[in-house]
Amino acid sequence: MGEEFHAVIKLVTGEEVFALVCVDENDGDPIILLMNPVIMKVMKNHVGNYIKVKPWMEIPTDSMYIIKYDKIITMTEVKESKVIEFYDRYINEDDCDWDEDGKTKISNDMGYVSTVDNARQMLENLYKLKDNKES
Repeated sequence: MGEEFHAVIKLVTGEEVFALVCVDENDGDPIILLMNPVIMKVMKNHVGNYIKVKPWMEIPTDSMYIIKYDKIITMTEVKESKVIEFYDRYINEDDCDWDEDGKTKISNDMGYVSTVDNARQMLENLYKLKDNKES
């Protein structure tokens, strides 16, 4: 069994799959082992670009798949740390604070540390301080 590496694989079906990959020579009939394969798609919106990640196989719960070389057009190793980090975060999503819609849950560390009433009172106090200084 060969060394593991992250790669993008273009299949004869046209799909581009990102996965942790291992090549097994298998007695002259090499196969590719894909661990946790996903499909990554670059999306654009009014804010900018983002990456949409979804599992390659929607229903199965397996994390490892076997592909023969004749089903692959090309394969390239990915060394970009941000892409690998994004992939790892998606794979380990149980450790993340995401809700069921895939959106990040709001926490106190994100800057939302006040209620509307507290924020209003603070702003009114600041406004009063400003008025007192100008007088």
